[in-house]
Amino acid sequence: MSTALQPIDLPTWAWEHAEVRKALRGRDIGAVFRHVQQYSGASQARIAVATGMTQARVNEIINGRREVSRLDVYERIADGLRMPDDARHLLGLAASREKRSGGAAFDLAAFPEVVRVYAAQSSAAEEIQQHAREAGELDVLAVRGLGLIGLNDSLLRVCLPREQGGNGLRLRIALLDPDCDALAQRAAEIGESTESLAGGVRLTEARLRELAGVVDIGVWRYRTLPTWRLIRTDSTLFVSAFDAGWEGHESATYKVMATPHGPLFRGFRRMFETVLADGERTV
Repeated sequence: MSTALQPIDLPTWAWEHAEVRKALRGRDIGAVFRHVQQYSGASQARIAVATGMTQARVNEIINGRREVSRLDVYERIADGLRMPDDARHLLGLAASREKRSGGAAFDLAAFPEVVRVYAAQSSAAEEIQQHAREAGELDVLAVRGLGLIGLNDSLLRVCLPREQGGNGLRLRIALLDPDCDALAQRAAEIGESTESLAGGVRLTEARLRELAGVVDIGVWRYRTLPTWRLIRTDSTLFVSAFDAGWEGHESATYKVMATPHGPLFRGFRRMFETVLADGERTV
């Protein structure tokens, strides 16, 4: 059967549904086919024609009596269902071999960079620590950083290797300059005295200086009002936000993965590099 003759077109929003993305990520083709039926009205026979299968095979997959494991079959299914590239990536496939039209709405349809959203940092703590323990590079953009890395029991400090010369870890930390106007503004936003907030930054710097003989470490001060709070472990970012009356650890935390074409990971990493380039290195 030819998949080029009668492909199935689902609306773009269908591929963005959480249950569809979960099925793709788990390579649960039975669930994918059921969602195709739900959102397109396609029959089993119609799916069979589009994906180059028999109706009996489609029925077995939908009812859990057969699984798909061959890469060429995944490719045939993706082509027959006209999966957008972000859906193909979730399924573990490369981008489409054909240039598809669709304009800006398709191009900005979000390659699957945001793979998980946590209600707050506390919900993501275990996963952040797991990534930090395995990382070769660890970047942190914070305000004072005490709860992240300044104290012995802070989120990231407990993950730092203390033996074997740091196991090759490169650690870069950007903290808000305790002497800048932005720090005074941030202190007012969270109802804290300028002296207290500035003292916290200086304490974190002092504690990080203690790591200079254990880890390849650099600490910088930046002077702009903080917006984003970043933790990067190699190709994974955990992103949260600062706002008036809202501490970074209280914000929802987004897990962002590097992907071939996604702009979020690249943009946040570029921003971090700019913060360092414009900042003052203190450690």
